[in-house]
Amino acid sequence: MCMDHILKLRHSLDALFGNGVSKHLPKNIEMTFSRKTGRIRTVSDGGKLLCTLRIDGGLAISPYFAQILLKSKTFKENCVEINKDAAPFVSEGKSVFCKHVVWCGKNVRISADTPILFNNKVIAVGKAVLSSDMISDFNRGVAIKVRDSLKSPKEEIRS
Repeated sequence: MCMDHILKLRHSLDALFGNGVSKHLPKNIEMTFSRKTGRIRTVSDGGKLLCTLRIDGGLAISPYFAQILLKSKTFKENCVEINKDAAPFVSEGKSVFCKHVVWCGKNVRISADTPILFNNKVIAVGKAVLSSDMISDFNRGVAIKVRDSLKSPKEEIRS
């Protein structure tokens, strides 16, 4: 694997989530590349998906990767913390509503990838519908649309 690709991933992480966040990137990562364009497609660590690169240059991070990046104080400013009433629903993939947000990082922006925390653990990752100021001001409506949560569809079929 080429150092340029790792460097590109590090720069993307720092640009999207704040300077210094990329130093928490695991050492032995594997990358898959697009056969057509040669671009990075997915990044994983020991078989666990970390993130997928979007066409627009953004990163779609997994809850597992968000938990790793949470070691960084800067990264926490991209997260929202929710109350215990909403936690079971959000971990099943339901949207986060403004009234359930107890704390919101100042870097939460519209359409940004936003990890959702409960008791300082990442329970889901979604796309912010509102910015941090708006989430704090509003008491109704969707704040974050969940894209990926701890309970995968495969587990739901069994139960």
